[in-house]
Amino acid sequence: MSLCGSYACGLCNYPQERRREFEANLEKAGLELETDDKSDSKDQKTYFLKIHAPWEVLATYADVLKIKVPFKESDIPHGQDVPLEWLSHPFRLPEHIMRPQPDYFTYPFDKTKTDFFLITDKDTFFPPSTRNRIVFYILARCPYYKEGRKDKDKTGIKRLLSNGTYTAAFPLHDHSVNLRTHFPSYCERYNLYNHWARFLCFYKEQPLNLIRKYYGEKIGIYFAWLGFYTEMLFFAAVMGVICFTYGVLSYDDNISSKEICDADIGGSIVMCPLCDKKCPFWRLNSTCLSSWQSHLFDNEGTIFFAIFMGIWVTLFLEFWKRRQARLEYEWDLVDFEEEQQQLQIRPEFEIRCTNRRLNKITQEMEPYLPVTSKCARFCLSAATVIFWVTQCLCIRVCVRKIQVVGRFITPQLATSVTASCINFVIIMILNFFYERVAIWITDMEIPKTHLEYENRLTMKMFLFQFVNYYSSCFYVAFFKGKFVGHPGKYSYMFGKRSKLRNEECDPGGCLIELTTQLVIVMAGKQLWGNIQEALLPLMRNWWSSRKGRHNPENHYSRWEQDHVLQNFTQLGLFYEYLEMVVQFGFITLFVASFPLAPLLALFNNILEIRVDAWKFTTQFRRPVASKARNIGAWQEILNAVAILSVVTNAFIMAFTSDMIPRMVYLYAYGKGASMRGYVNNSLSIYNISRISEENMPDTQDYWFDNSTTTCRYRDYRYPPGHEREYNHTMQFWHILAAKMAFIIIMEHVVFVVKFFVAWMIPDVPSDVKARIKRERYLIQEYLHNYEVERLKLQLSASFMTEPPSETSLVADKHEVLSECL
Repeated sequence: MSLCGSYACGLCNYPQERRREFEANLEKAGLELETDDKSDSKDQKTYFLKIHAPWEVLATYADVLKIKVPFKESDIPHGQDVPLEWLSHPFRLPEHIMRPQPDYFTYPFDKTKTDFFLITDKDTFFPPSTRNRIVFYILARCPYYKEGRKDKDKTGIKRLLSNGTYTAAFPLHDHSVNLRTHFPSYCERYNLYNHWARFLCFYKEQPLNLIRKYYGEKIGIYFAWLGFYTEMLFFAAVMGVICFTYGVLSYDDNISSKEICDADIGGSIVMCPLCDKKCPFWRLNSTCLSSWQSHLFDNEGTIFFAIFMGIWVTLFLEFWKRRQARLEYEWDLVDFEEEQQQLQIRPEFEIRCTNRRLNKITQEMEPYLPVTSKCARFCLSAATVIFWVTQCLCIRVCVRKIQVVGRFITPQLATSVTASCINFVIIMILNFFYERVAIWITDMEIPKTHLEYENRLTMKMFLFQFVNYYSSCFYVAFFKGKFVGHPGKYSYMFGKRSKLRNEECDPGGCLIELTTQLVIVMAGKQLWGNIQEALLPLMRNWWSSRKGRHNPENHYSRWEQDHVLQNFTQLGLFYEYLEMVVQFGFITLFVASFPLAPLLALFNNILEIRVDAWKFTTQFRRPVASKARNIGAWQEILNAVAILSVVTNAFIMAFTSDMIPRMVYLYAYGKGASMRGYVNNSLSIYNISRISEENMPDTQDYWFDNSTTTCRYRDYRYPPGHEREYNHTMQFWHILAAKMAFIIIMEHVVFVVKFFVAWMIPDVPSDVKARIKRERYLIQEYLHNYEVERLKLQLSASFMTEPPSETSLVADKHEVLSECL
């Protein structure tokens, strides 16, 4: 009998009794075991137990798990050919790699009706992902107590792994880890490595069906989402490049920067100190370079790009729902419900919860967590989260001091870059602690199921990452330079006694500082992530190869080579999703400050797909296949970020950018609809003699002419000597009204378009709905006819005087069934 499905378990030398009982129960379940002697292993200490599942076992548990298999080839015609489809041919993989299967209608497997299904070859009927999922299902539920005893705590491979009975349990790859050896043509791992994991294939489509077949639906959904996200980034990147190009082409038309750089205009304007004591007076033309750089990102095209990204994010989420619905149907996930996972209790929950009660669904006694204990744990969890979030914000306040001191060590741009780099290092350090705090809090809550555990950890980890990565950008965009007061009446954090004067923006403006912060944090995170994912494993492999250069890999068995690979944990995909969702926040929440952010994300994701593929095919043990019909809790997080991004970009354009003040001046205060005189108009005057001693620079040797009696600062206030001196002018209120009107209009326009687009685009394509309905109709019809014909065969056989031969009966049965089908 051909064997289908295999597993390997690494054994330690103890305890033998539990292993003996467990393996005996596995054999009773129908699995076939094969043990290698420890003398054949590399370290001469580890046993390897190979587990094989024959057809009878696979068929039995496929029936139990209601695994869908084909029963009829689809009769629904495919859509018409897409115009200019030939343009996509260079991006497609060859058919002998994709090996497209005919489109079948499927139905949950029934072992008593094997002739109802399209079984041509029992060895290949169940795909590899299904086979290893069935074997792990048996391993997870097989007891290791003696016959006659009922001790439900002694059940499953997970407990045996945790108590040291076995060191590892994993499905085997279908070929050696040494990818330089010869591969057979049917080797799926080689096909994935050669046509998916290689970077030279970056422009090719992903073999999603092959990924799903080899690794399972959960990993397949991740790569489908990542690929679709990368494809959609291409359109955002193109539009961002166009907006940036507009800023470059309109470089010479920037009158404001010309006035700042002019020695007679900007060079004659003396600006007030930006901080107490250590900040000197400075001339406006010293920000000449910063003003030109700011224009590249702060121009009329940025408004259009911010609106475009609000619509883009809606299109991305809506089209992904359609793509996901199509995958659900094609991968037989339409009727898959997470309740199947809800019934699988975590071993940690069973161990830590000693109270028992009757489960109304299973009608069995199971552990539970009392309500009082659950509430206490949730309150402690919430308090811990609030504490660590507050700690992050306090650290951001401390970093402000580093930025202030740095102004006199390096030039302005270098100072901003240095401060952002310091901030990035602090983010990485805090990230190390936040990850462990989130896991500790989630473990303390003792979630009941693995799905519940993953969802809770997802929300906590993203909250920490949100505060850690985005707090500095939120601070620069919405707080820095907004509440500074004016000379003679500066605002201080925690009161004047604290001497923590509210920070002013870089002389070039807040937007260029936000751009610098975003670029360094986003690019630094992506660079560090790629180093961790690619370079570190390469160095580890190089070091391992040096240590074992006298022992080539081909001297060892395939299961030994798989055993030394990294274990793909249950939270392996969690970190991959987290990395991409944090990136999604960068390119949506603050994209108005840096239109090239989608381009950076696009380049990173092209590399990310191939690096992840390389890790899965060469660095990780083959993970246990599992089902998932969507990306889980990440979908709701993406929706929340998408809605928040509309608000943040509207506020960035209104309060961080100088676009609104420039537009008000152009149409209300400028002469001849010109921007000439805007710089002088946007700066208020203050009498230097009225600056208090605590606000004046330490040095009295001023570099400007002592005859200078006034300095300028960014605000719209009446000059000294006016009856309302240092109060806001009417222009200030006009600009504020324009900003609020812009926010309201932009948000309403984008939200109306978002909801209209979401309403216009159905979540499930019409052809998928038709296929689902057609399949359900055929299932009812075919099952009815099948049972009727089966009953006729039984009745006709019972009335026959002479029992027909077995061969003729089978032939008649197949003939009648073929007519029925």
